Amino acid sequence: MTKYGIVDTTFSRVDMGKYAYETIRKEDPDGEIARYTVPGIKDMPMGATKLFEQGCEGVITLGWVGKTKLDKYSYLATSIGLIQAQLLSKKHIMDVTVHEDEVEELQLFSLAKDRATKHAANLVKLVRDGGNSLSSMAGKGLRQGYNNAGQILSED
Repeated sequence: MTKYGIVDTTFSRVDMGKYAYETIRKEDPDGEIARYTVPGIKDMPMGATKLFEQGCEGVITLGWVGKTKLDKYSYLATSIGLIQAQLLSKKHIMDVTVHEDEVEELQLFSLAKDRATKHAANLVKLVRDGGNSLSSMAGKGLRQGYNNAGQILSED
């Protein structure tokens, strides 16, 4: 049985962990899921590390980034920490973030839900099915949180 981890934050304004959980359960009904909630994004690398120690084979982190410059710097530090945790564990961490200023407030919920569910499905594919599982989707311009950008076809 595959074990997945979800790290989310109390700072988030949408319960993205709930949608990630539902998606993982749907994509891998036999999988085990552990959830670890931290106060803010800078705590997510440790949360992911703790979940790896508990036997998770892949983790999705669901962060919420505020509008200030300090928030952006905090996310940069978090991203570096998540990359380091990923490299040290040799396991996938799907770093999912919503930046509060990327869309109008009325659109934040749908953006967060879409991003969390699509990345959770990708995590299951990568962890359960391996690195080639997404190859059929390469070069398609797929997006999480927005409409797909679409593929640019050659003139050949």
